Parts: sequence; structure tokens; C-alpha cells
Amino acid sequence: MVQLIVGNKGKGKTKQLLDKVNNEIKEISGNIVYLDKSTKHMYELNNKVRLIDVSQFMVENSGEFLGFVCGIISQDHDLQQMYFDSFLRIACLEGKSEDELLAVIDKLEKLSGKFETDFILSVSMDESELPARLKDKVLVSL
Repeated sequence: MVQLIVGNKGKGKTKQLLDKVNNEIKEISGNIVYLDKSTKHMYELNNKVRLIDVSQFMVENSGEFLGFVCGIISQDHDLQQMYFDSFLRIACLEGKSEDELLAVIDKLEKLSGKFETDFILSVSMDESELPARLKDKVLVSL
């Protein structure tokens, strides 16, 4: 399943994401990975959550980002959830078309179904700007 936390920049999406991941780690039996554009939030995350700073891995486009995500999934058979903070930036989708955004989210949905991994994305976009197909995936709108 893919879920979205949406809102314009500075609305508090990261805090919502951090609260959700820190609550979930107490409830689930599998592993959680948190992808971000830096290690800034390292000390706000439960130490059982694996933080990965995507900027360290030279990801240059959305295809490489999806390959990166597949690599993480392939090496952890107990992976249950992945959190993507600053999703548009780390997935190289800033300024890209709606079609590219939908294509990446569709692939994440397929990965989620195949490998039973949930994806929770922080998206810097107002809910009204989201493509209609994604509105049912909105978990929190700020």
C-alpha cells in the first residue's frame, strides 16, 4: 500500500511522518527504513529504524530511485514499511510532470503488492494539486 502525507512546504509533514514511524516501530514485527535527503532527523527516529540519506548515493533520476528502493527491498526480507521524507526531491521528481509522478507511484504500488512492503510518502504539494488518482491514497493533508 502507498499512503501520502501531503501539504505545502513548512506545513509539518516531516513531524507527522516522524510521529507515525516512531509509533509504528512499537507495533510491527518487521523492519522499517526511513529515506531522507539528509541525516538531519537521525536523533528524532527510534534507533530500530534504519535511516538512509539518499543524497549519499548519487541517485539522479526517478528510475535510479526505484532501483535504489528495489535494492533495499531485496536485501531485507523482513522489511515491512518504508518512509520517504521529501519524496519529490529524493525521487528526483521536483518540477517533473504529473505522468512521471503517477508512474513512480504506480511502480511503488506494484512493489508493495509483490513484496508486502508499505510505503508512506511525504509529498510537498497541496492536496488540491494532486492528480485525482492519488486522492484516495492521502493519509494526512496539511
